[in-house]
Amino acid sequence: MRVCSLFSGIGGIDLGFKQAGFEIVWANEFDEDAAKTYRYNFKDCKLVVKNIKKVNIDTIPDFDVLTAGFPCQPFSSAGMQKGFQDTRGTLFFEIVRVVEKKRPKVIFLENVANLLGHDDGKTFLIIYNALVPFGYIFKYQVMDALDYGNIPQRRSRIFIVAFLADVMCDRFKFPEKIKRITNLNDILDRKVKHHESHYFDSNNKDYEKLLSIVKNKNVIYRFYDSIDVYKAYRVCPTLLASMCKFPDSIPVILDHYGIRRITPYECLALQGFPNDYKFAPKTPIDKAYKQCGNSVVVPLIKRIAESIMDVMF
Repeated sequence: MRVCSLFSGIGGIDLGFKQAGFEIVWANEFDEDAAKTYRYNFKDCKLVVKNIKKVNIDTIPDFDVLTAGFPCQPFSSAGMQKGFQDTRGTLFFEIVRVVEKKRPKVIFLENVANLLGHDDGKTFLIIYNALVPFGYIFKYQVMDALDYGNIPQRRSRIFIVAFLADVMCDRFKFPEKIKRITNLNDILDRKVKHHESHYFDSNNKDYEKLLSIVKNKNVIYRFYDSIDVYKAYRVCPTLLASMCKFPDSIPVILDHYGIRRITPYECLALQGFPNDYKFAPKTPIDKAYKQCGNSVVVPLIKRIAESIMDVMF
């Protein structure tokens, strides 16, 4: 089964589908830094690094499944929530442009959970009404990686799966919840010393505050500027793309050597990427954090992709 991937990022959705047995035949990403990481890990896939608005649909090869983790910032509760008034929100209609021309058997969309209720549900209705005229039938569900991905990160997202064939839609079921057996310390090895740049010291303005709060080696902390406090969590709070601009939003832990921010590779692991998945060489650290925060929880994507695969045969 062949996949066309839009808004591919570093390839989290693509990796989940690949692990489920799909072939990624064409991908598109506008961010050059993310595209470098994608290419470093998907060496055999054709990746077009271009604004999707400038892509000639006729140049896309035939495919069975269209995937798109389209820009979520216009709908995020952490942002301005401008929706389709934000130019990034209008990029959704580039998906429609591809669908109109190619008519894939299945469409898979991922976005923030707030998409469902944004603008009193009008935004979701726009998406629904844009695809239904082409004959697609919808199923959707809000799912948290904590409950469905065996990953210790609270990351709630909406997943939309649309089918051309009603028999496939009738048979399709989203995965059931599973017991999480992976804990923070299975991913965060506190016995390993990292580069000193990740650690807080007396030169940092928050050092004294951190010393008085960050004392537990079994939890993870994150700073909340609105209430000027570090809060402790048994699982990682949602990783954010804004980690690239605001280092205070990077989660903090206590390891055997001191108090530090978690590394980009730990962020990748908290998104369920395997150990052999690497950032492109010379990726700036702020770009690496952004790439992680913009990605998805791979094991959850794989489970949904497997459910899609089951109804395609």
